[in-house]
Amino acid sequence: MAVIHQTSLSPGKLELLASWLPTRTWYHGSGRPPQLSKAGGFRLDDPAGEVGIEFMVIADSSGVEPAVYLVPLTYRGGPLENAEDGLVGTSLHGVLGQRWIYDGTHDPVLVAQLIAMLAGKAQPQAQNDSDTTDLSVIVAAADIVSQVVESASVIDGADSTDIATKDGVILRVERFLRSDGVSQSPHVTAPWRLPGGTDTRGIILTARM
Repeated sequence: MAVIHQTSLSPGKLELLASWLPTRTWYHGSGRPPQLSKAGGFRLDDPAGEVGIEFMVIADSSGVEPAVYLVPLTYRGGPLENAEDGLVGTSLHGVLGQRWIYDGTHDPVLVAQLIAMLAGKAQPQAQNDSDTTDLSVIVAAADIVSQVVESASVIDGADSTDIATKDGVILRVERFLRSDGVSQSPHVTAPWRLPGGTDTRGIILTARM
Protein backbone atom coordinates (compact mmCIF):
# COMPACT_ATOMS: atom_id res chain seq x y z
CA MET A 1 0.00 0.00 0.00
CA ALA A 2 1.16 3.52 -0.75
CA VAL A 3 2.18 5.65 2.24
CA ILE A 4 0.59 9.11 2.31
CA HIS A 5 3.10 11.63 3.66
CA GLN A 6 1.57 14.59 5.49
CA THR A 7 4.13 17.11 4.29
CA SER A 8 4.67 20.07 1.99
CA LEU A 9 4.86 20.20 -1.80
CA SER A 10 6.35 23.31 -3.39
CA PRO A 11 4.90 24.49 -5.68
CA GLY A 12 1.64 22.89 -4.65
CA LYS A 13 -0.58 20.81 -6.90
CA LEU A 14 -3.26 23.45 -7.37
CA GLU A 15 -0.60 26.04 -8.19
CA LEU A 16 0.84 23.82 -10.91
CA LEU A 17 -2.61 22.96 -12.27
CA ALA A 18 -3.67 26.60 -12.43
CA SER A 19 -1.00 27.14 -15.10
CA TRP A 20 -1.48 23.79 -16.84
CA LEU A 21 -5.28 23.54 -17.08
CA PRO A 22 -5.82 26.46 -19.51
CA THR A 23 -3.55 24.68 -22.03
CA ARG A 24 -5.95 21.68 -22.24
CA THR A 25 -8.58 21.29 -24.95
CA TRP A 26 -11.10 20.06 -22.37
CA TYR A 27 -10.76 23.10 -20.10
CA HIS A 28 -13.97 25.14 -20.15
CA GLY A 29 -12.30 28.43 -19.28
CA SER A 30 -13.99 31.71 -18.47
CA GLY A 31 -11.16 33.86 -19.80
CA ARG A 32 -10.08 34.62 -16.24
CA PRO A 33 -7.34 32.85 -14.27
CA PRO A 34 -8.55 29.57 -12.74
CA GLN A 35 -9.70 29.63 -9.11
CA LEU A 36 -9.10 26.06 -8.06
CA SER A 37 -10.07 24.02 -5.02
CA LYS A 38 -9.99 20.32 -4.24
CA ALA A 39 -13.37 18.66 -4.68
CA GLY A 40 -12.57 14.96 -4.20
CA GLY A 41 -10.50 12.13 -5.53
CA PHE A 42 -8.88 8.80 -4.75
CA ARG A 43 -5.65 6.88 -5.33
CA LEU A 44 -4.45 3.62 -6.81
CA ASP A 45 -1.37 1.71 -5.71
CA ASP A 46 1.59 1.00 -7.97
CA PRO A 47 2.42 -2.69 -7.32
CA ALA A 48 6.12 -1.84 -7.62
CA GLY A 49 5.81 0.94 -5.06
CA GLU A 50 7.67 3.45 -7.22
CA VAL A 51 5.00 5.72 -8.72
CA GLY A 52 2.37 7.71 -6.85
CA ILE A 53 -1.05 7.58 -8.54
CA GLU A 54 -3.76 10.09 -7.66
CA PHE A 55 -7.08 10.97 -9.28
CA MET A 56 -7.75 14.58 -8.30
CA VAL A 57 -11.18 16.14 -8.69
CA ILE A 58 -10.84 19.92 -8.76
CA ALA A 59 -13.40 22.70 -8.95
CA ASP A 60 -12.82 25.94 -10.84
CA SER A 61 -14.87 28.89 -9.56
CA SER A 62 -13.58 31.48 -12.03
CA GLY A 63 -16.71 31.36 -14.19
CA VAL A 64 -20.35 32.20 -13.57
CA GLU A 65 -20.96 28.54 -12.67
CA PRO A 66 -18.28 26.33 -11.12
CA ALA A 67 -16.72 23.71 -13.40
CA VAL A 68 -15.41 20.39 -12.08
CA TYR A 69 -12.52 18.47 -13.65
CA LEU A 70 -10.83 15.12 -13.18
CA VAL A 71 -7.04 15.21 -13.34
CA PRO A 72 -5.24 11.85 -12.98
CA LEU A 73 -1.70 12.52 -11.79
CA THR A 74 1.40 10.41 -11.33
CA TYR A 75 4.35 11.35 -9.12
CA ARG A 76 7.81 10.09 -10.02
CA GLY A 77 11.33 10.41 -8.67
CA GLY A 78 12.71 11.14 -12.15
CA PRO A 79 11.55 12.03 -15.66
CA LEU A 80 9.39 9.55 -17.55
CA GLU A 81 10.96 8.74 -20.91
CA ASN A 82 9.06 9.95 -24.00
CA ALA A 83 6.36 11.64 -21.90
CA GLU A 84 7.27 15.29 -22.25
CA ASP A 85 3.77 16.09 -23.54
CA GLY A 86 2.32 14.78 -20.29
CA LEU A 87 4.52 16.72 -17.86
CA VAL A 88 2.48 19.00 -15.60
CA GLY A 89 5.54 20.27 -13.74
CA THR A 90 8.09 19.51 -11.04
CA SER A 91 7.76 20.10 -7.32
CA LEU A 92 9.80 19.65 -4.15
CA HIS A 93 8.30 17.10 -1.77
CA GLY A 94 9.14 17.59 1.90
CA VAL A 95 10.05 13.91 2.39
CA LEU A 96 10.76 12.44 -1.05
CA GLY A 97 12.58 15.39 -2.64
CA GLN A 98 12.16 16.44 -6.24
CA ARG A 99 9.11 14.94 -7.93
CA TRP A 100 8.12 14.93 -11.59
CA ILE A 101 4.33 15.24 -11.88
CA TYR A 102 2.61 13.92 -15.00
CA ASP A 103 -0.85 13.87 -16.50
CA GLY A 104 -1.43 10.22 -15.71
CA THR A 105 -3.08 9.44 -19.03
CA HIS A 106 0.47 9.52 -20.46
CA ASP A 107 1.90 7.21 -17.78
CA PRO A 108 1.88 3.43 -18.45
CA VAL A 109 1.83 2.66 -14.73
CA LEU A 110 -1.44 4.53 -14.26
CA VAL A 111 -2.96 3.03 -17.43
CA ALA A 112 -2.09 -0.48 -16.21
CA GLN A 113 -3.74 0.15 -12.85
CA LEU A 114 -6.85 1.61 -14.47
CA ILE A 115 -7.26 -1.63 -16.41
CA ALA A 116 -6.58 -3.65 -13.26
CA MET A 117 -9.26 -1.67 -11.42
CA LEU A 118 -11.80 -2.30 -14.19
CA ALA A 119 -10.94 -6.00 -14.05
CA GLY A 120 -11.52 -6.05 -10.29
CA LYS A 121 -7.83 -6.59 -9.53
CA ALA A 122 -6.98 -3.19 -8.02
CA GLN A 123 -8.90 -1.43 -5.26
CA PRO A 124 -9.40 2.35 -5.12
CA GLN A 125 -7.62 3.82 -2.11
CA ALA A 126 -8.46 6.83 0.03
CA GLN A 127 -6.96 10.06 -1.23
CA ASN A 128 -5.53 11.23 2.10
CA ASP A 129 -5.14 8.09 4.25
CA SER A 130 -2.64 5.26 4.00
CA ASP A 131 -3.81 1.64 3.71
CA THR A 132 -7.51 2.58 3.43
CA THR A 133 -9.86 1.33 0.72
CA ASP A 134 -12.17 4.00 -0.73
CA LEU A 135 -15.59 2.36 -0.84
CA SER A 136 -17.21 5.44 -2.40
CA VAL A 137 -15.58 4.67 -5.76
CA ILE A 138 -17.81 2.14 -7.52
CA VAL A 139 -16.44 -0.04 -10.31
CA ALA A 140 -18.68 -1.81 -12.82
CA ALA A 141 -16.01 -4.41 -13.50
CA ALA A 142 -15.57 -6.44 -16.66
CA ASP A 143 -13.52 -9.31 -18.03
CA ILE A 144 -10.84 -7.05 -19.46
CA VAL A 145 -7.48 -8.62 -20.15
CA SER A 146 -4.74 -6.34 -21.38
CA GLN A 147 -1.25 -7.77 -21.50
CA VAL A 148 0.25 -4.73 -23.21
CA VAL A 149 -0.64 -1.47 -21.50
CA GLU A 150 1.66 0.74 -23.51
CA SER A 151 -0.45 3.51 -24.99
CA ALA A 152 -0.74 3.62 -28.75
CA SER A 153 -2.33 7.06 -28.52
CA VAL A 154 -3.59 9.63 -26.03
CA ILE A 155 -6.16 12.00 -27.54
CA ASP A 156 -7.64 14.96 -25.69
CA GLY A 157 -11.16 15.94 -26.74
CA ALA A 158 -13.57 18.68 -25.74
CA ASP A 159 -14.66 16.96 -22.51
CA SER A 160 -12.54 13.81 -22.15
CA THR A 161 -9.31 12.00 -22.97
CA ASP A 162 -9.18 8.71 -24.87
CA ILE A 163 -6.34 6.28 -24.19
CA ALA A 164 -5.92 3.51 -26.77
CA THR A 165 -3.62 0.66 -25.77
CA LYS A 166 -1.77 -1.36 -28.38
CA ASP A 167 -3.87 -4.45 -27.73
CA GLY A 168 -7.21 -2.80 -28.35
CA VAL A 169 -8.52 -1.50 -25.01
CA ILE A 170 -9.85 2.07 -25.22
CA LEU A 171 -10.22 3.96 -21.96
CA ARG A 172 -12.19 7.19 -21.88
CA VAL A 173 -11.23 9.42 -18.95
CA GLU A 174 -13.92 12.01 -18.33
CA ARG A 175 -12.32 15.40 -17.71
CA PHE A 176 -15.22 17.88 -17.53
CA LEU A 177 -17.34 16.11 -14.93
CA ARG A 178 -21.13 16.00 -14.88
CA SER A 179 -23.31 14.52 -12.15
CA ASP A 180 -25.42 12.46 -14.51
CA GLY A 181 -25.12 9.88 -17.26
CA VAL A 182 -25.38 6.11 -17.52
CA SER A 183 -23.22 3.61 -19.33
CA GLN A 184 -23.66 0.00 -20.38
CA SER A 185 -19.88 -0.30 -20.82
CA PRO A 186 -17.48 -1.12 -17.98
CA HIS A 187 -17.18 2.10 -16.01
CA VAL A 188 -16.23 3.79 -12.76
CA THR A 189 -18.23 6.33 -10.78
CA ALA A 190 -16.91 8.53 -7.97
CA PRO A 191 -18.21 11.32 -5.72
CA TRP A 192 -17.17 14.95 -5.45
CA ARG A 193 -18.27 18.07 -3.62
CA LEU A 194 -19.33 21.24 -5.42
CA PRO A 195 -18.04 24.63 -4.16
CA GLY A 196 -21.41 25.35 -2.52
CA GLY A 197 -21.12 22.20 -0.43
CA THR A 198 -23.42 19.89 -2.43
CA ASP A 199 -22.25 16.29 -2.71
CA THR A 200 -22.74 14.57 -6.06
CA ARG A 201 -21.23 11.80 -8.17
CA GLY A 202 -20.88 10.76 -11.78
CA ILE A 203 -19.03 8.63 -14.31
CA ILE A 204 -15.29 9.30 -14.43
CA LEU A 205 -14.13 6.43 -16.66
CA THR A 206 -15.51 4.07 -19.30
CA ALA A 207 -13.84 1.31 -21.29
CA ARG A 208 -14.42 -0.66 -24.44
CA MET A 209 -12.56 -3.30 -26.42
